[in-house]
Amino acid sequence: MTHLHIIGICGTAMAGLATMAKEQGMWVTGSDSGIYPPMSTLLESLEISLTEGFHPDHLDPRPDLVLVGNTISRGNPELEAVLDRDIPYCSGAQWLFEHVLAGRHAVVASGTHGKTTTTSLLACIWEAAGLHPGFLIGGIPLDFGRGARLPRGPWVMVEGDEYDTAFFDKRPKFLHYRPKTLIVNNLEFDHADIYPDLEAIRRQFRLLLRSVPASGHLIANGDDPEVRALLPFAFSRVVTYGLTGRQTFMATLESGDGRCWTVHQEGVALFSVQWSALGEHNVLNGLAAAAAALVNGLPPERIKAGLERFQGVARRLQWRFEANRVAVYDDFAHHPTAIATTLAGLRANIGSARLWVVLEPRSNTMRTRVHQDRLAPAFVSADRVILARPQARGLSAAEMLDVEAVVAQLNQGDPPGDSPTAVVVADANEAVALLSRQCAPGDHVVIMSNGGFDGIHQKLQQAWS
Repeated sequence: MTHLHIIGICGTAMAGLATMAKEQGMWVTGSDSGIYPPMSTLLESLEISLTEGFHPDHLDPRPDLVLVGNTISRGNPELEAVLDRDIPYCSGAQWLFEHVLAGRHAVVASGTHGKTTTTSLLACIWEAAGLHPGFLIGGIPLDFGRGARLPRGPWVMVEGDEYDTAFFDKRPKFLHYRPKTLIVNNLEFDHADIYPDLEAIRRQFRLLLRSVPASGHLIANGDDPEVRALLPFAFSRVVTYGLTGRQTFMATLESGDGRCWTVHQEGVALFSVQWSALGEHNVLNGLAAAAAALVNGLPPERIKAGLERFQGVARRLQWRFEANRVAVYDDFAHHPTAIATTLAGLRANIGSARLWVVLEPRSNTMRTRVHQDRLAPAFVSADRVILARPQARGLSAAEMLDVEAVVAQLNQGDPPGDSPTAVVVADANEAVALLSRQCAPGDHVVIMSNGGFDGIHQKLQQAWS
């Protein structure tokens, strides 16, 4: 039995690879710092041995191959032992191609926003068509309860991440996947910790387009000018989708909140969708997945069924609980565009009800001033905003997001004597205390963070129980 050891196993993608390797019959072990549910529970249920922290002893007995997560850097004692002992190692992206994608039809969803949801939708559609696809998703689609699965046939759905691959491979992960069908949802500046500017990201997407064979398809968001600018670099067949203009595939909204919409191909209505997802951004995600399915010959009735059975993705505007007639949601958004589109979708659904947003600027980009001027306008759909002070984690005061300036911008025009539109808090405890004092029945609260935010949902539920 091949022994595969994974350093940094509890990341969503690496845990997914561990799942796939286990399904292939490998002996899988792994280590990470801060092992906790839900990933620890998932891996333990698969009888994958986990060890806390990083230590050379975790490599005894000697594994046949080590996967190195992209958060692992030189100086990590376990990685240093791999190098000193000359143990074979590779990145997770390389392993995925060599052991799962090679010889199969990879459908890859890429772009700054919507990758996780679009990949989950692809898996739902292909599942509804009875094709039992494999998938690797950087989140947990609620329809499957897991982020990875081996295919039973030729189809694999993959989230195409533009973040770098490993300490020894600074190419984006998606350059390893060699898609036969590629979706590009959108393109904006992000990941300021590894990309100096937008042009550096454009360059990686142009390289990605080169990897799609001429017999393959590029499914491109024609509403996005950055995506349209990529089209001349494609060598494959190109189809576009969108809500405006003259795209190959278009969607018309039958309800303002995006819960009902119709798919058109070359101006001909194919089918209508009624689903639980909110917002125009999710309609675009669904349309992209439908377009990919249609160009690959899946029947429209199965595509419609897959879209309508879609339950969503954990931490993508996920309803968590209701207490004191206040609805509380969890969302992963960590970019102004994602914040704005998510809140707009919820606003269209809840009407004039008061909407609170609690944001923890946690990602490497959100903690900086890269999006300083764009953050306040992203909250246009919110009535009240609570901003947590970001952690420095190596940033100087001049480099860090100026949350006071964002709050001051949001509070311009507030009537004298009224509660301010926006406030800054030090941590989750302070946010919970403020919400407990000021929330009223009928309010909606969206917690936005790409981390756990110190268990704020549990603390809020306990405070209101």
